[in-house]
Amino acid sequence: MPFDPIDFEKRDYIAESGWPINYQDVAQYYPEASKLCEIGEPNFTINNAQENAPNIIKGFSSDIISTQSIEKFSCPTNFAQRYGHRLESNANVTVILHSNCTAIELTEDGKSVSYLQVKTLKNTSFKVSAKKFIIAMGGLETPRLLLASCSVNKAGVGNEHDVVGRYYMCHMAGNIGEVKLNGSVHEVYHNYFLSPDGIYSRRRLSLYEDIQKEQKIGNMIARLHFPRISDPIHKIGVLSSLYIVKNLISYEYGKRLNDGSIKPLEYIKHLFNIITDPVDITKFLIHWITKRTFAARKFPSIILSNRNNLFSFDVHGEQEPNVNSRVSLIDATDPLGMPQIKVDWHYTKNDILTVKRTLDIFAAEFERKNIGTVYYDESKIEEELLRFGAYGGHHIGTARMGNDVKNSVVDANCKVHGVSNLFIAGSSVFPTSSQANPTLTIVAMSLRLADHLLTI
Repeated sequence: MPFDPIDFEKRDYIAESGWPINYQDVAQYYPEASKLCEIGEPNFTINNAQENAPNIIKGFSSDIISTQSIEKFSCPTNFAQRYGHRLESNANVTVILHSNCTAIELTEDGKSVSYLQVKTLKNTSFKVSAKKFIIAMGGLETPRLLLASCSVNKAGVGNEHDVVGRYYMCHMAGNIGEVKLNGSVHEVYHNYFLSPDGIYSRRRLSLYEDIQKEQKIGNMIARLHFPRISDPIHKIGVLSSLYIVKNLISYEYGKRLNDGSIKPLEYIKHLFNIITDPVDITKFLIHWITKRTFAARKFPSIILSNRNNLFSFDVHGEQEPNVNSRVSLIDATDPLGMPQIKVDWHYTKNDILTVKRTLDIFAAEFERKNIGTVYYDESKIEEELLRFGAYGGHHIGTARMGNDVKNSVVDANCKVHGVSNLFIAGSSVFPTSSQANPTLTIVAMSLRLADHLLTI
């Protein structure tokens, strides 16, 4: 998904919001970024992606809730395998593997980079010199390197105002509440579909930008998801199977499933779901093996048919920038002698408020349109969001972009403030996190940076 225009705006209700560039500055690079990420044409609305497509909920239209947005999924694309040959065949590019940049060495006046110090685990070290340097190490390793490079500036490179590592964001995510939809189970289209160019896509619900501004809340989307997996009332054998074996599943997905221990009676009910649902379990296994395990373009995630129109909201929302949410160094070091990091992730009251108000609006609009009923326990929202927490790989904002050196690390062209030849690529420069996964915008911003470097 691309970011939305509102993500780039200064919003008085979102602290430290606003980018020094606008939406169009990035949007012009989304088509090329889409090609590189192998997600087909850059169409992110249902009407553009699928001809005569039904709405996500039949008969539901609203001037408050958008049902047109879709997200698209890559193979997923392994960039090294897919594009490595371009580097290998380019006479102007030298690729050095199994080597680690351990320090950025500045000139004596601190105004430019002299060289990079590189080490290997075999205790080999060497220097890399260049006219321009681009650091593309992600939201955790980028601040680590900047902070550890303190031979000239004791606070680290680009850290004269103690901003490096701060404003660490991911996304507010979790399965919240229950949604009981009216009508037939065959009138809900929440599953993945293939776009005309063969890309797995999925529909979402979101609030229009004017509603976000009116309600003074952050940017958030919701997907219709299967019901709470720990409660055997769903009577879905696949869900019960997954819940019982949750400790054998990879950390990220296992944590999503780990929402409490199974009580003996519930365990029996889960087993009953499994025993009485052998056909669907078998279909699921065949589908997963053929469409996920061995497929070149892999099915994105678990989606199940719903027998009773009972769903949860799978929310994914913007996290408000917070100066106290940060990545910092600790005394312990790794085998290369680099200081290790401490991640101190914080969210704000506004983050929780965004989720609550969005759910309240969904509930009111579903009732007004006679679409269904939304139930959620307000006291459980924070617990659910923290259970998911910073579980994934969306490390955002630790070397943020801005015009003011007092609250940013790089300028509008991703150049580190005060250092003439040092640039940063990646989500660490994002001032805000949006509702969208960052990958597409990372690629678009990298293309933008590449164009800029050709002009200087």
